[in-house]
Amino acid sequence: MIPQLAAVSLLVVLVQLVDRIPAPPPRPHRGRGRPTFYTDRLFLKALVMMIVKHVHTPYELLTVLAQDTPEMVALRALLTEHGRYPTRRTWERRLAALPDKLPAQIRCLGTHLVGLIQPWAACGRAVAADSTVLRAKGGVWHQKHRQAGEVPHTSIDTEAHWTKSGWHGWVYGWKLHLLTVVAGVWIPLAAELTPANEDDGTTMAQLVWWHSPELPAEIRYVLGDQHYNTPLLRAIGQVRGWELVATHRGKRPKIDPGKEVRRIFHKLRSLAIENLNEHFKGIFGGHAQVPTRGWRATRRWALGAVFVYQLALLYRHEQGLDLNVGLKAFLKAAG
Repeated sequence: MIPQLAAVSLLVVLVQLVDRIPAPPPRPHRGRGRPTFYTDRLFLKALVMMIVKHVHTPYELLTVLAQDTPEMVALRALLTEHGRYPTRRTWERRLAALPDKLPAQIRCLGTHLVGLIQPWAACGRAVAADSTVLRAKGGVWHQKHRQAGEVPHTSIDTEAHWTKSGWHGWVYGWKLHLLTVVAGVWIPLAAELTPANEDDGTTMAQLVWWHSPELPAEIRYVLGDQHYNTPLLRAIGQVRGWELVATHRGKRPKIDPGKEVRRIFHKLRSLAIENLNEHFKGIFGGHAQVPTRGWRATRRWALGAVFVYQLALLYRHEQGLDLNVGLKAFLKAAG
């Protein structure tokens, strides 16, 4: 039973909120091995705690949960199913597998938020696509050492890669790919983390096509920069009934009647996605190096942060609070 003292904990409230969110449809075929005893929701709850408390490994999670405080007693009760509490090995195995299920959960919750908040009630039904770079933890792996197969320092995350950003220059790390609502409130609809050298257009095509049934049916416009102006994304747009509006390299002809309309679209995209990127990085410390090493752990942290951001939007919407201002202070209070 949850102690009464813990009822005021924002973290406990957020963890309890996981029980009320929709889940993506199950996979049609389960792989080999033993049937799972614990549901994915239990490990989503643990992930919320890890992100809010800045805990990044199963060992740290279990160490914090073992503390004899009212809040930890309440959280241990919420992380119990069928009268059983997962073993250390179960925590390690299921948390390692959780990142593969987070993109679908993010799309499902994003669509649920659109239905509740109705961000397109007074504006066009557009979404914006972009990627933002996250610096890898530790040192950088220079190309001459990578090509020679040499790792000069143990702090280097060898699973990250290089990319050149128009704003930050050359960065060694990761790309967080985001699809967000273009409206007065920034709602992430899809997210994925890849090494920094992965192509933006290809990754976004996977997010909006292979899993498109989980995205809002109201979408009519997809806004992006030149990296999303690809034949594949245009073909996907034709099939789904979406209009892709993206910049391209080179000069446009002098006679271009659609120029001013596209200028408005590009301005809307910039206001939505750039604000979300900076807002997200400011809340979760994305301007510094990521707190984890390796693609799997970093993917769990980055996508987990997007999920917690969505969960905070849901809570604040239900409480009638501002959805763009105060999220950082809110999550700090929860931690």
